[in-house]
Amino acid sequence: MKKWLVSLLIVAASHVSAAPSCTDFTPDAQWPVLTNAKMAPKTRMLCYSDFAVLHSGITHGPLWSAEHLTRDHIEAAKDMVRTNKFFEDSRLPDGEGATLADYKRSGFDRGHMSPAGNRWNEEAMAQSFSLANVVPQNRVNNQHLWSHIETAVRALSKKYDDTYVVTGPLFTGSQLQTIGPTRVFVPTQLFKVVYVPSKKLAFAIVADNVATDRYDVKTVHELEAMSGIRFPGIPEKLKDQRPGGLKGV
Repeated sequence: MKKWLVSLLIVAASHVSAAPSCTDFTPDAQWPVLTNAKMAPKTRMLCYSDFAVLHSGITHGPLWSAEHLTRDHIEAAKDMVRTNKFFEDSRLPDGEGATLADYKRSGFDRGHMSPAGNRWNEEAMAQSFSLANVVPQNRVNNQHLWSHIETAVRALSKKYDDTYVVTGPLFTGSQLQTIGPTRVFVPTQLFKVVYVPSKKLAFAIVADNVATDRYDVKTVHELEAMSGIRFPGIPEKLKDQRPGGLKGV
């Protein structure tokens, strides 16, 4: 399996480069695993300098985006300036990735999965604007609730230093909305899985992709059942935890 994954980590084009070790972004170097066979076709692993994405040529966006956050990285990220230069990842075959035209006048934000606010050097900041790392996100949700969730996860990462985060979309129901000529799938919900090894803490956050100020705290096992994605790097004994909320962990 590892050899197969490595073969997918293609040398990057002009503004995307492969990380020295893409498995640094997941606990025990174990990737999330798709358990829903319908999600498996046309998936491609994309490795960036400080996060990794499993991209779907069916949804035309990420199924998950993984990052490893440390206190030093989050401190360094405070001084970074957003590039806001979204781009189409040239490593994806024609027709599999979203295009800039898909989002034009769509009414949706290009919502980062691994956030620009977590990027701690210029290369990583630029790479985070790959359309392979974004999904169509409700504008109010992206700029308010989800932004607050990202800020809370950064605070958690500073408090405990060593934190693994996987973020992605959920697609629920048979009638899914799409945008643009590529027909990029619009998520019905968004999730974050947070794992803090030093505190033996693991939980998930799920929010509807609408204008809302509410999110749900789920156990990792619950999210695995909802998402069709398993997270093998997190110890099974921690997957039934449900903290009261982001501020209380």
